[in-house]
Amino acid sequence: MLKNDSLLTDGLALGLRGRDLLCVRDLSEDEIYRVFAVASVLKSELRQGVSHSLLSGKSLGMVFKKSSTRTRVSFEVGIWQLGGHGLHLNCSDIQLGRGESIGDTAEVLSRYLDGIMIRTYDHDEVIKLAWYASVPVINGLTDLFHPCQALADMFTAYEKKGKLTGLKLAFIGDGNNMANSLLCICAKLGVHMSLACPAGYEPPQSVVEMAQSDAALTGAELEIVNDPLKAVKDANIVYTDVWASMGQELEQAKRAKCFAKYQVNKSLMAAARPDALVMHCLPAHRGEEITADVIDGENSVVFDEAENRLHVQKAIMSLLMT
Repeated sequence: MLKNDSLLTDGLALGLRGRDLLCVRDLSEDEIYRVFAVASVLKSELRQGVSHSLLSGKSLGMVFKKSSTRTRVSFEVGIWQLGGHGLHLNCSDIQLGRGESIGDTAEVLSRYLDGIMIRTYDHDEVIKLAWYASVPVINGLTDLFHPCQALADMFTAYEKKGKLTGLKLAFIGDGNNMANSLLCICAKLGVHMSLACPAGYEPPQSVVEMAQSDAALTGAELEIVNDPLKAVKDANIVYTDVWASMGQELEQAKRAKCFAKYQVNKSLMAAARPDALVMHCLPAHRGEEITADVIDGENSVVFDEAENRLHVQKAIMSLLMT
């Protein structure tokens, strides 16, 4: 068990037990830091050889419409390390892929499982699944949001910098699900964010407005620009992602032309602070959105982010599913 059980008890007292995680905005600032605190203890104790049985006898169904490396492995290993069991449910193997409604699927899975993680395209599917399910639903990625990755990213920054409030994060590239999630979590945590993307590839206005409403409460400054140099100036964190996400493969050539000036390279990094962290949610296309010398450089923390998916998701499952 956790050496400091109050970390988990306090998390439950905040009302996390039985909740869904569909978007970072589902969590308050205090709840985000509670996730970080539990993740930190779980990570430290795992390295000390301490085992945990927080989810002993519990099962997590993992529904995949989109393929995955980090999401599948980190969730499956994570619940196993917590004493539970993960079931990989490819949509081609279950009735959801053969026309069964999301509502019926949610009702049935809720009778068998203690939690559901879903990785899919349409965010509305996750909302519907959570509406009908009586067990916690965790968004493993949709075209609109990627909350688990954003939480792992900010946990990594918190580990490296010792604080988050007042830092500046520059996101260079497409206004995609990662940009959306980072806007939301930066706004919640008082992190300034400057997003540089080509005209026509900005995040949805609805997401920007939601983030701005939270930023007004924390003092975070959010801006969307077209100039990567302006976005990166004095940044503490420089973040990028692939130019064409899953489902956008037919747009690859067009996007490569549009985003040619949005590559994170040494020249661009020179405008950031000397100790700026380099982040990427992976998989990365070296030579496209980021150069090899930057992603493999001394300021890069991309594999720390990837590892922290495991620890943060273990914290999320522990807090929602116990």
